[in-house]
Amino acid sequence: MADTAGATGKTATLSFEDKTLELPILTPTLGPEAIDVRKLYAQGHVFTYDPGFTSTASCQSTITYIDGDEGVLLHRGYPIEQLAEKSHYLEVCYLLLYGDLPTAEQLEDFENRVTKHTMLHEQMQYFYRGFRRDSHPMAIMVGVVGAMSAFYHDSLDINDPWHREVASIRMIAKMPTIAAWAYKYSIGQPFIYPRNDLDYASNFLHMCFAVPAEEYVVNPILARAMDRIFTLHADHEQNASTSTVRLASSSGANPFACIAAGIACLWGPAHGGANQACLEMLREIGTPDRIPEYIERAKDKNDPFRLMGFGHRVYKNYDPRAKVMKQSADEVLELLGIENNPTLQVAKELERIALQDDYFQEKKLFPNVDFYSGIILDAMGFPTSMFTPIFAVARTVGWISQWKEQLSDPEHKIGRPRQLYMGHPRRDYVDIENR
Repeated sequence: MADTAGATGKTATLSFEDKTLELPILTPTLGPEAIDVRKLYAQGHVFTYDPGFTSTASCQSTITYIDGDEGVLLHRGYPIEQLAEKSHYLEVCYLLLYGDLPTAEQLEDFENRVTKHTMLHEQMQYFYRGFRRDSHPMAIMVGVVGAMSAFYHDSLDINDPWHREVASIRMIAKMPTIAAWAYKYSIGQPFIYPRNDLDYASNFLHMCFAVPAEEYVVNPILARAMDRIFTLHADHEQNASTSTVRLASSSGANPFACIAAGIACLWGPAHGGANQACLEMLREIGTPDRIPEYIERAKDKNDPFRLMGFGHRVYKNYDPRAKVMKQSADEVLELLGIENNPTLQVAKELERIALQDDYFQEKKLFPNVDFYSGIILDAMGFPTSMFTPIFAVARTVGWISQWKEQLSDPEHKIGRPRQLYMGHPRRDYVDIENR
């Protein structure tokens, strides 16, 4: 962890009833200052009320910084645009895990360690066969990742630095295999084992789309697009799933259980399902000639319809990840074509109209990363049920980095949010015959 924030001597004064409290103000490296309310209950016997914790910093972190107003996303200080253009996913993994970009020797060693841990324990195949054929791949991932703690006993001690390191490498390495096998199981095809001669993204695509009957060669444009999807989703500060991982970790739970909890949270349509919702919207629109109708519906405050894939809860400006993802989307669509795919035709025309429409400009409703990633994954041939599992593969390194950071934080304690109780006051039990 970095030095504790805020040794500036500044305070905020809180006055209520007959009490006046001086609360320390903490100053971060970047971003708004934070009022330290840790002793608020002890000194003033009051809580703060913040549903969703949107105005509460739950931790100190040195991993990721977001400025939603300016459209900034930094990993360890490096802009996401530079990382997506000049780096690749495993190098970004190293950066998130260890704090700095690796040397050539460090990167080679890291890539080798990840590559040599991509296989799953052979008995884990039985877990897959225990699920119904029509099980959602996310349901399978939650179960299989949670079950890893039953197979890898030599990396469960969270107080042992080496156990934490081994668990980290294992999850980054095995998550693509877990996701690819969930996909293969859902479509009734045989599992494809990982190959050590392929890079991370190519290996994932090969496990998803290869079959034993014939050779499958991964197109480098598609591999690059997949690598960018992984890179752009690697971490995103204290979002719902990351906060879930941290909360689970605060109890001392094993690393596989914590990541399984993160996957379960990501499954929610308001979080990891955004690109799936976007593609389903494009299919609902159906054909480009119907776009004006839906544009008008989106502008109508009385119409419940909303354009998915535009705007972002955090970014009040252009999503910096979307700029990079648009480039990959253009490359993939040029390679695969959209002539025979009405969904992709709708996507391209909707993007063009939205970027020119004054309403979208004024509301800052720009296409976000989910809009472009959904287009890319659909063009590659992935069903929408695989969109969130792919997100989980990418976000695993972010969850693990946050998990490791929390365990090394001297201020770490079990999570225990308070509540504003609005139920009955104390009342006495009434015997059943008198009710």
